[in-house]
Amino acid sequence: MKLLRYGAPGAERPGLLDADGTIRDLSGIVSDIDGAALSPDSLTRLAALDPATLPAVDGSPRIGSAIARPGKFLCVGLNYADHARETGKEPPAEPVLFSKATTALCGPYDDVEIPRGSDRTDWEIELGIVIGTRAKYVSEADALDHVAGYALVNDVSERRFQSERGGQWVKGKSHDTFGPVGPWMVTKDEIADVQDIDLWLDVDGERRQTGNTKTMIFGVAHLVHYISQFMTLEPGDIIATGTPPGVGLGMKPPTFLKEGQIVTLGAAGLGEQKQRMVQA
Repeated sequence: MKLLRYGAPGAERPGLLDADGTIRDLSGIVSDIDGAALSPDSLTRLAALDPATLPAVDGSPRIGSAIARPGKFLCVGLNYADHARETGKEPPAEPVLFSKATTALCGPYDDVEIPRGSDRTDWEIELGIVIGTRAKYVSEADALDHVAGYALVNDVSERRFQSERGGQWVKGKSHDTFGPVGPWMVTKDEIADVQDIDLWLDVDGERRQTGNTKTMIFGVAHLVHYISQFMTLEPGDIIATGTPPGVGLGMKPPTFLKEGQIVTLGAAGLGEQKQRMVQA
């Protein structure tokens, strides 16, 4: 299934994308696409529905973040060896973890703000893991049992805030709109091999990133296992798993986003996003 949220910011409704590309309203079945809707029992009930019996959504409504109100929006840094090297760092021996504020969440086609005082706003296409069941001290062998599905994430970043303003990376990762998620969450049964997903990102129509999840240093199952050793993962939590090479910071010379530029990105099975850069 492809589950999504549509409608004005703050008033999104739950939906399902049917095989013909029509959005079907789920508000009579679940209140939102959140932790409660992502439990195995809930997903089983949703999968048993005949989409043709659900109300079709007219027009082309705004698409919101695929997941509502995640308790945690976690990220993994430097998880592709070639990306680590382009930023001047060695590939890590263990996953590098940081967080984005959940207020950074936005829809996949929403405008993205360049923060006040920013001159290094950058792009990062990533595979997002969405947790479906509580995970605490889970084994790597059982880790995927705790995953509801996957979504496309643009881990928008302000590099000066991230690296030169002291403290942790969260400062450069958490501005409003720095977390486009969607257009949908695809349930894990629709992904044949999560470690073989093509990723791409363009800026103003020019290819900047091309990658595949097969080149991750730490795979999806390991990440869920690893993170669960340090904190409990709850249904609806999002984990952005790192970006392949091609970010602006790694270009020669480094190149960053400007007002009016358009970023488009996509991943096999996860859909596409498109954002226009605007000044905060």
